[in-house]
Amino acid sequence: MPADLPAIDDVQDSIRSLGLGTGAAELHGGLSGWLAGGGANGPGWLAEVLAEPALGAADGTLETLRKATSAQMEDPSFGFQLLLPGQGAPLYERTGALFDWCRGFLGGFGLAAGAEPPLSDEGKEALADIAKLAAANPQEDGDEEDERALAEIQEFVRVAVLLIHGDCALGPRHRQSFN
Repeated sequence: MPADLPAIDDVQDSIRSLGLGTGAAELHGGLSGWLAGGGANGPGWLAEVLAEPALGAADGTLETLRKATSAQMEDPSFGFQLLLPGQGAPLYERTGALFDWCRGFLGGFGLAAGAEPPLSDEGKEALADIAKLAAANPQEDGDEEDERALAEIQEFVRVAVLLIHGDCALGPRHRQSFN
């Protein structure tokens, strides 16, 4: 089993202490998109993902986030998880965080993969669906049906990210190893 992600509150504290203009969910989405698009998995990731070359290195918590995210994305048992508020947070907050996560993913993915990523038809469809979620806004209230829908959407995004990562990062890496 790959490493666990740091707690969302710890990531948010690191973001605040570094003065970054993003939230924990959006930053994790950006990191995940960066890695899924084949971006470099090294100490300079924070400046790359946030497209701010002047940024220094990530602190310990954010480095733990990078290492755990990378390990989860590479996990053959598909152990990748999204960094989102827990079940105790209001539905509105969790839904908004998922949409922020998707916006971050699109940004990081675009920076890493460029204009013509090597996506399969399924990967293109998955990316388009993530883009639709990134454009959505959370509702103020919700019920049990909305809770179930959110859980299904989170699982869809999780699997979609792994598919995109397979197309753009794992696939090219494996093709190189055969040459």
